[in-house]
Amino acid sequence: MTSNDLNALISSRICHDLINPLGAIGNGVELLTMSGQGLSPEIALIAESVENANARIRYFRVAFGGARRDVEINVNEVRNILRDSFKGNRTSVAWHVDGPLSRAEVKLAFLALQCLENTLPWGGQITVTRSAANWMLEARGEKIKVDTELWQMITSGQTSDDIAASEVHFALVGEAAKGADRKVATFFNDTQVTLTF
Repeated sequence: MTSNDLNALISSRICHDLINPLGAIGNGVELLTMSGQGLSPEIALIAESVENANARIRYFRVAFGGARRDVEINVNEVRNILRDSFKGNRTSVAWHVDGPLSRAEVKLAFLALQCLENTLPWGGQITVTRSAANWMLEARGEKIKVDTELWQMITSGQTSDDIAASEVHFALVGEAAKGADRKVATFFNDTQVTLTF
């Protein structure tokens, strides 16, 4: 087992352990609204915050957690995670991949989605498709922002020593690609970034 495998298991464990208390808070909010308290602004804020935290943790569990090639993830679960994670976001994701989904490939796609989201700080649309075994993720926006050093990490497999926590997904794409037995390629123009694997 590599250090990357161990880190992924740690991420899975953290996400797993946080889901339960968040679920309990959500249940408590539901009980308060049913007990005649109504949906006050304070309770609505707590409910929205719990919903957002649950969505992020479910996303992070797939993106940063352990993922074996022989383990599948249900496409409805993937769509629900994406719907909840990008709700209210300036960037929307259209997931057009059906059929059996390898957890390792979805992990790679989720990390790639985070990279593409970074290129759309003003918002846009990301489309995910698969033709036969080949995946394509396209990010389109009126304006895009591409940090070439970060994107070089994806294709070169070399990580920078001064990468920020908010950019860690760029450093993880290469390892996720190896885990899924895939090679990543990227293409850019003025309004679009395409990533294939």
